[in-house]
Amino acid sequence: MDTLVALGSTTAFSYSAWALFSGLGVHLYFMEAAAIITLISAGHWMESRVSVRASSALRKLLNLAPRIARRRNSDGSESEVPLAELKTGDLVALRPGDHVPTDGIIVEGESVVDESMLTGESTPVDKTTGSELYAGTSNLNGRLLMRVTATGEETALAHIIAAVQRAQSSRANIQRLGDRVSNVFVPIVVGVALAAGLWWGLGYGSAEHVHDWLGQFLWAAHVPAGPLAAGMIIAAAVLIIACPCAMGLATPAAIMAGSNAAADRGILIRDGVALEKAGQITAVLFDKTGTLTVGRPSVVKVWRNKAAALSGLLSVQAEVKTDESFVERLAGSLAQHSTHPVSQAIARMSSKVFEFANWEEVRGAGVKGKVQVLKDQSQSQSGEEAVARLGSLRWLQEAGVDSKEGEAFIDEWSKQGATIVGLSVGKTLYGLFAIKDTLKPGAREVVEQLQRQGLKIWLVTGDNKLTASSIARQLGIEQVFADVRPGQKAELVKKLQEQGERVAFAGDGINDAPALEQADLGIAVSRASDVAREAADIILLKSEIEAVPESLGLARATLRTIKQNLFWAFFYNAVGVPLAALGFMSPILCAAAMGLSDLVVIGNALRLRRWRLQK
Repeated sequence: MDTLVALGSTTAFSYSAWALFSGLGVHLYFMEAAAIITLISAGHWMESRVSVRASSALRKLLNLAPRIARRRNSDGSESEVPLAELKTGDLVALRPGDHVPTDGIIVEGESVVDESMLTGESTPVDKTTGSELYAGTSNLNGRLLMRVTATGEETALAHIIAAVQRAQSSRANIQRLGDRVSNVFVPIVVGVALAAGLWWGLGYGSAEHVHDWLGQFLWAAHVPAGPLAAGMIIAAAVLIIACPCAMGLATPAAIMAGSNAAADRGILIRDGVALEKAGQITAVLFDKTGTLTVGRPSVVKVWRNKAAALSGLLSVQAEVKTDESFVERLAGSLAQHSTHPVSQAIARMSSKVFEFANWEEVRGAGVKGKVQVLKDQSQSQSGEEAVARLGSLRWLQEAGVDSKEGEAFIDEWSKQGATIVGLSVGKTLYGLFAIKDTLKPGAREVVEQLQRQGLKIWLVTGDNKLTASSIARQLGIEQVFADVRPGQKAELVKKLQEQGERVAFAGDGINDAPALEQADLGIAVSRASDVAREAADIILLKSEIEAVPESLGLARATLRTIKQNLFWAFFYNAVGVPLAALGFMSPILCAAAMGLSDLVVIGNALRLRRWRLQK
């Protein structure tokens, strides 16, 4: 980009030096040559000052973690050590007002922690023993003792900083248009400058005639006296005004401002390509559990098959000595090792559990294990082992379990939006559990906002059609995919893409990794601790899905800003080059106009910092 400026200033200086020593020149342009360099340098200085404002979010993140930590020694004393000396497993003491130096787990104390600078979450979070702490967050009112779990580049803060830096330095596809134009632009401008210089140098009269005629409609401008001076100086003016700085800044300035505005809101954007894709989305596919719902379901009703209870005894049934039903105990024992929210809801029902042989979790279906069936009530003889299953009704039906006896229960609670989970031993249905998860506050408003943006909305869930339809009605979603296993979500995304849709998939970022990868845009409703392993294009550091329309809206605004900047850059050159070639702009004015064009591009990008989603 500096090639044209260097050529222009060198041309003016070289001509002036020749005119000075030969004594043939009427006017010397040393002042113009110096003014060109001065104005360009001043423009770059202002440009860098303004660019610093665009990267304010990154600077805030870099300054979050303290450089000193209060480490507890083996003898119980405390000493201040540099952050670099902390190791995994060290104990760190936090006083009220301290910033957390690194990631860790609380081993002693209770407090309230401000995580707003890290996640965009404005409400302070209660922390007790066992709670996770993240580097850069602020301890507000209690004394805490934490055990270090991650240091340096392994902390959540470091991953977030790396993501913001990667986004700022990345290139969007649309930037390649500017790059391709810039690649051929410089030789074309050099050719135009040579042509203009030759025209004024060899055909001074005709060029001056055209200049005077156009001056009636534009403005009066002084043309260098003499063909040689006019040819050299006008060629220099063309070279300077055509410097494609604005064209080169159009995309990266907008990406930097957009990614920083997103980071301020707790939204991490992987790169410029993701930002560009987000501005082109036509449909959004929402996963239900943990995305549209709170992700902490509870059992609201249990159905027990009395006939099954009398048909045979299980080893677990014989062990029950309390009022607790063996159905709840069997289900709770099966669910205890699973981390799925539905399994955890069932596991909380039973106070005492036992272990299963060959326990296994079938992704997207349920859990199973082998249980001993007793032949008689004296337990003197044991029968064969049977497979106990806890999971979706479809999975149980595929295993040969008949659920007809519980159809009334299934219909009643499915219509109320509950997820139905079945418990079976062998091919006998033992119980059914109606589980309901609370919709996230504002979930319906989020769907309505996206619909107002002209986006098509789908709901995807592993629930049956009755349950899925009930939840969809509450959210105002008309298109539903029900009875979908995690592995099938990516296939549904591909199906919509084949129909011409540009699909954004919003999921919890862990079980939905294949769908997030397949989607044109993957949006992970995550937690700060999950940042390092997410496969999404956009990561929402706060769990509220209000950030989904905000992130898509900001991406669209950023893409719009990129197009505006590119238009301005092309328009500036399309107007400026002919004016300079016809003698209406001096080299000094051209240098000032070039610097101004850079500031216009960056200033337009900075408007993204004040962007707000229209409710």
